[in-house]
Amino acid sequence: MFDKAKLMAKAFKLKKALESELTEFEENGVLIKVSGDQKVKFLSINGAENKVLVEVINKAMKKSQESAAKKMQDMGGLEGLF
Repeated sequence: MFDKAKLMAKAFKLKKALESELTEFEENGVLIKVSGDQKVKFLSINGAENKVLVEVINKAMKKSQESAAKKMQDMGGLEGLF
């Protein structure tokens, strides 16, 4: 039980570290900032921020991640890979 609590604490710490990491990329007038946990935090096109597009992209990414997680679970998860 104690090991599980330690593991959960470590996972939480890793999650927080990833959330705080920010990668910025700019090309052809498009500026995007993405956190380490793969969430779009900011997007601008030719200097105009686009919050609607940020929301739609993040919803699509979440749906894709949920779909991938379900597929992995249906295939037996990560057990047997290690």
